[in-house]
Amino acid sequence: MVGTWPRYPVTVPVQSVYPLLEPLLPLVRKPVQYVGGELNSVVKDWDACDVRWALMYPDAYEVGLPNQGLQILYEVLNEQAGVLAERTYSVWSDLEALMREHGVPQFTVDAHRSVADFDLLGVSFATELGYTNLLTALDLARLPLSAADRGPGDPIVLAGGHAAFNPEPVAEFIDGAVLGDGEEAVLAISGLVRAWKQEGQPGGRDGLLLRLSASGVYVPRFYDVSYKSDGTISAVTPNRAGVPRSVAKHTVMDLDNWQYPRNPLVPLAETVHERYSVEIFRGCTRGCRFCQAGMITRPVRERSITTIGSMVEAGLAASGFSEVGLLSLSSADHSEINEIAVDLADRYEGSATGLSLPSTRVDAFNVTLANELSRGGRRSGLTFAPEGGSERIRKVINKMVTEDDLIKTVTTAYANGWRQVKLYFMCGLPTETDEDVLAIAALARRVIETGRTVTGRHDIRCTVSIGGFVPKPHTPFQWAAQCSHETVDARLKALGAAMRADRRYGKAIGFRYHDGKPSIVEGLLSRGDRRVAKVIRAAWQDGARFDGWSETFSFERWERCAATALEGDGVDLAWYTTRERGYDEILPWDHLDAGLERDWLWQDWLAAIDPAGANEVEDCRWTPCFECGVCPSMGTETEVGPTGKRLLPLSVVGNEVPAAGGRASSTAGAG
Repeated sequence: MVGTWPRYPVTVPVQSVYPLLEPLLPLVRKPVQYVGGELNSVVKDWDACDVRWALMYPDAYEVGLPNQGLQILYEVLNEQAGVLAERTYSVWSDLEALMREHGVPQFTVDAHRSVADFDLLGVSFATELGYTNLLTALDLARLPLSAADRGPGDPIVLAGGHAAFNPEPVAEFIDGAVLGDGEEAVLAISGLVRAWKQEGQPGGRDGLLLRLSASGVYVPRFYDVSYKSDGTISAVTPNRAGVPRSVAKHTVMDLDNWQYPRNPLVPLAETVHERYSVEIFRGCTRGCRFCQAGMITRPVRERSITTIGSMVEAGLAASGFSEVGLLSLSSADHSEINEIAVDLADRYEGSATGLSLPSTRVDAFNVTLANELSRGGRRSGLTFAPEGGSERIRKVINKMVTEDDLIKTVTTAYANGWRQVKLYFMCGLPTETDEDVLAIAALARRVIETGRTVTGRHDIRCTVSIGGFVPKPHTPFQWAAQCSHETVDARLKALGAAMRADRRYGKAIGFRYHDGKPSIVEGLLSRGDRRVAKVIRAAWQDGARFDGWSETFSFERWERCAATALEGDGVDLAWYTTRERGYDEILPWDHLDAGLERDWLWQDWLAAIDPAGANEVEDCRWTPCFECGVCPSMGTETEVGPTGKRLLPLSVVGNEVPAAGGRASSTAGAG
């Protein structure tokens, strides 16, 4: 039974629960994911440290270990004297049942210490569908689910990641949320915890939380939320003196000073990504209206080509990986991406090392990139994201990519040796019609025909992948009504039939999609308020685990729990998802500042749905400022090149001489 532990006494060693865990591992699938000891993992002396972090990615090891954000914080913290950080991941249901039966608490994989013994539990939420996994971890750790019930010896539970930009649905379960970049934030938090301890823990747990609140951590318990009779929020009000009315995100500038991870973790078990990844820039100003990541990570901050080169060299040497992923929200937009690709390909020509751009814009891919990414015969996958099937819908979402842009791009790819491309689209976008979705089939057919013409071959493939659109906080679409799952499913069914209708192309087009039901639950969690915590708890108690996995997700469970938990509140699942919001409505995250002006977002929303035709917005990296508000409110600015530098061969690395010019801090887009 959830939350029930055996009544017989269990003796757990202070430093490790492995003696209890080890006999259980032969009884579960993939036991290697729980043993730790990966190359570059760190185990520090517990007694030599006075600030101790457990870092959690609330998903399976195979998904969590490659997560770049968690690896960066793990390394940043463990570099500090007197600070240790260990990792914990969600355990699968087979091990969860055995842990409950045998009294084994949630543990870290590094030294198998109980999560409850740490000072802080930092949880990185890449998606809201990990919320129930947090509750499982808290319960297995024998910690109260509600933050209000935790005592002086319990860890401070902090949420981070993109989903932390609206932490209200999990406000009951967390002690605080850190918005934005974590590198500097975790160091500041560690210093506050150390000082609080050295001073004798004045004020107890609340005393520490007040210090954290004053340093930019959002502490939900210090804010009261009231509601109107129609169910909307009336006010969000601080209930303690000195607590800020609004909490702003953290932004790390000059990424060249933060070259992490230097020592990437090398997994013992198979994971979703096995490569050394370098974040070549952070932020995006393309202005795609659906994209929360692009909005909340502004401004753009590029790493210099020389820093990227040194990171790749050191990371490969430390890990032995044979692939380098050049990561960002839109990697081909780096001001020196061609030079980066050419110079890295030169450096590692003749070796087993390959390059990949996991995120490539249709209108940024070119012959140079095609040649360098395929040098030596390597063909990592190419994925392009037109997002919308028709020109009209792409204007609505501000995805300034034409059909001709796409055809030009796939022509380049097929001509340079690729035989398959993957195209990603969304279904359920604002103002979308059946015709917008069916246009995807015509586009896929044209892609196949182009590939056959360019290559003279018939083994050309195109995979169409469809995701359901979910309106997200801090985007122009935060006010949008979400499309019902019935409508999404009907459109996907019609699209599948359209792609199979022409037998000349049907077998050459792959079709992968997620039905509309998981998107509705994600929509509930992404735009919910504190009342949604009751739904999360009820779903978890009913068995919800790993909601991001199709084999364990149950829409019926969430629908049933929402109906029961929200009864009497005057709101329901549809109220949170398929209802359009108005300008005057207070949104649950309005007191959390991502730097974007609310009025700017509203005007961009109106521009998107203008009956006369959507108005597009250019990328402010290269155009005058559009006054989104980020740079003046955050005290930041866009940092882009070109630097004019190049990477020399590895034999003389370290002697690079800057070319004319240098790194530039651009004020274009200082809005």
